[in-house]
Amino acid sequence: MGIVGAVVGVLVLGGVASAVVFGGGGGGSKQSAGPKYKITVPQSLVGGKYSLAKDLSQQMGAQVPSDGVNAHGMRAAGGQYTGGTTSLVVSGIYGTIDDPEEGIDHMINGMTKSPGVEVAVPEKKFTPSDGGEPLTCGVDVKAVAGQKVTLEFCAWGTSSTTASVAQTDAADLAKAPESVDLQELADETSKIRSEVQVPAGG
Repeated sequence: MGIVGAVVGVLVLGGVASAVVFGGGGGGSKQSAGPKYKITVPQSLVGGKYSLAKDLSQQMGAQVPSDGVNAHGMRAAGGQYTGGTTSLVVSGIYGTIDDPEEGIDHMINGMTKSPGVEVAVPEKKFTPSDGGEPLTCGVDVKAVAGQKVTLEFCAWGTSSTTASVAQTDAADLAKAPESVDLQELADETSKIRSEVQVPAGG
């Protein structure tokens, strides 16, 4: 599971860095006046279903610039979690983001453009069953030492955060991408979002 976690970690690091560095030519949106949040790294998630295996915040912070075209004064936070055979990586940045949707796009593009990665199920929006804000979810496949690893993910963005949850299952590393229930993943990610994303003043 350590290798799997490392694979997921490399992908999300690329995504987080891309979310800061790259931006489009359009003007910034007015959404920066919205609520301010930060990303945290709890010891457990979803009622203890997942436990923190490694805090990746320092490693991410060393690779993520504080300023980019679409993001300013950014800090990074994230962690690798395990629960049963599942390895899950939460990663995010927080600060001031001009265009939340652009942040999501660049985070996902940063993951999918990593070497050896194929987009197996293109990302699309899902509304969580709990009525939370929509999430953008999809499935990638990465080749690792001749082994295909199926990686499912969901991402979200606000005027102060861009973050993602990506997971693999060590019991079924090469599961058929089309068999992944992305609505179920969105529902669980919504719960995780409510635990890791907290008011910046808190």
